[in-house]
Amino acid sequence: MNYLSIENISKSFGELELFSNISFGINKDQKIAFIAKNGTGKSTLLNIIAGLESSDTGQVVSRKGLKIEYLSQEDVLNDALTVEETIFDSDNETLKVIEEYEHALNNPEDEKAYQKAFEKMERLNAWDFETQYKQILFKLKLDDLSQKVGALSGGQRKRLALAIILIHKPDLLILDEPTNHLDLEMIEWLESYFEKEKITLFMVTHDRYFLERVCNEIVELDNGGFYTYKGNYSNYLQKKEERIEIEQATVDKAKNLFKKELEWMRRQPKARTTKSKSRIDDFYVIKEAASQRRNDHVVQLEIDMERMGSKILELHNISKSFGDLQILNKFDYNFLRGERIGIIGKNGTGKSSFLNIITQQIPVDAGKVIIGDTIKFGYYTQDGIVIKPGQKVIEVIKEFGEYIPLTKGRKISAAQLLERFLFSRKRQYDFVEKLSGGERKRLYLCTVLIQNPNFLILDEPTNDLDIMTLNVLENFLLDFPGCLLVVSHDRYFMDKIVDHLFIFRGDAEVEDFPGNYSDFRTYEDSKPKEEAIEIVEKNTESREKSTTKAKLSYKEKTEYDAIEDVIKKLNQQKSAIETKFLDTTLSGDQINELSIKLQEISIQIDQKEERWFELSSKLED
Repeated sequence: MNYLSIENISKSFGELELFSNISFGINKDQKIAFIAKNGTGKSTLLNIIAGLESSDTGQVVSRKGLKIEYLSQEDVLNDALTVEETIFDSDNETLKVIEEYEHALNNPEDEKAYQKAFEKMERLNAWDFETQYKQILFKLKLDDLSQKVGALSGGQRKRLALAIILIHKPDLLILDEPTNHLDLEMIEWLESYFEKEKITLFMVTHDRYFLERVCNEIVELDNGGFYTYKGNYSNYLQKKEERIEIEQATVDKAKNLFKKELEWMRRQPKARTTKSKSRIDDFYVIKEAASQRRNDHVVQLEIDMERMGSKILELHNISKSFGDLQILNKFDYNFLRGERIGIIGKNGTGKSSFLNIITQQIPVDAGKVIIGDTIKFGYYTQDGIVIKPGQKVIEVIKEFGEYIPLTKGRKISAAQLLERFLFSRKRQYDFVEKLSGGERKRLYLCTVLIQNPNFLILDEPTNDLDIMTLNVLENFLLDFPGCLLVVSHDRYFMDKIVDHLFIFRGDAEVEDFPGNYSDFRTYEDSKPKEEAIEIVEKNTESREKSTTKAKLSYKEKTEYDAIEDVIKKLNQQKSAIETKFLDTTLSGDQINELSIKLQEISIQIDQKEERWFELSSKLED
């Protein structure tokens, strides 16, 4: 069933053409990802499909009555409302009825209002909906419903906006970087939710594991062409490589023909017969085909690195608190030359504060931070580049000098450096405020790296970067000989570049884990599942106001006791398959076979966890 058709749409801003004559359709149950370089109009295309912007040409035709929800990068939440008021602030009839029922539960003395609300819940069969929406709130850690939206952190606002669109259960979900500002636990839950749900998605994301496990189709805007690939991210990589090889063979053939026709043109035949005029016209067509080349500039980050001495960075008994929140307690660590450490943990556990302590942006409460004399930090923060009004792209780089030193005594100009960072000569003279979010991140990254650091500290460097830039950044970091400390929620990125992890578990507990993220997941999944206790406690607390609670039958009790081990074993199987994806020698058939197995196991896990949630909700204190 076709939900929505995009027909020959184009969009330009002045002389900048983002895309031209794009056509494709979105059908029921499709999960489509849109891939393109930063600055080529990904968010603009989403806005057009969502009806927030108009295209220059063409049209978007949607099925009558189609319900669309759009999660943009910038939320439109009302700061004056509470979390609960924001959730119920919609025209969803079922939500209105649930709101009445919740109000009646809080006012048990009004038996008439309770009975009326109860009957409405029965009439709309809203009980399952209530359970589902509470489960979504629980999974997204939105516990304090009385908190004002204006007091929420960036990550909490993202989770609230996400919860609202999931609760509304639209026909089509449009998502712009849904994993940005979510911690790893949230990302993995959202990934699992989209895997199991029969839901129609059109999204932009740079999370390659997310693409691998959720999407069944990928569309790409590449060098002005629009291409469709059936299957997940692995299939996309394979099919794109095949397409590029075919295109290159076509260009090579056109070049050979061009050389032959060029000789004929140089002889300039005087008698212009109809046949010769036709051949001349064909010559210009051949010339255009032969001169085509892919605009796949490699960002060559051969920046000269400052020499490192024997002393790198030493942390001695570091303690730090913010009021009642303690993030470090007598933490000790001595960094060695060439160490590559990733930092993961839930939002609010102090990851960014740890980086600020190391770079001495904030003081410690106790202990010492000792930095080696030869250490030069390159610190990429989440704040991004400071935009000066009227400043052009090239002027940002020239602040660090007209020429930039490279390895082996070479040097390049500021303009050449920007070209290597995918900024064309024309783009270099654009104002910085005109750049897309991803382009600004790329420019900021450039300013950090050109200062010749030997200790790179990166706080969420992958947010808003396109997949092409991510691949280049990863390749650079793999060759970077200095120290690397990175906070990231991008699991693919972490698996590729770090050797071990600092796990921020909260309450000043920091664990040094010897391995990458996939190793950590395998280890965690092999431990006894503790979430059951948490779910029971949370669910019991939320249902304290209910007047009756059902007891488990003998059969249900037996099922409940066994289900924990079943989930544990399924998670171990899932982790083992995910680890196999890291094998670069896998064939396309092997990848597809693993993807099918992974999807089947994920569905089983979700079914068991849903049953677990259902049984635990019936437990008495």
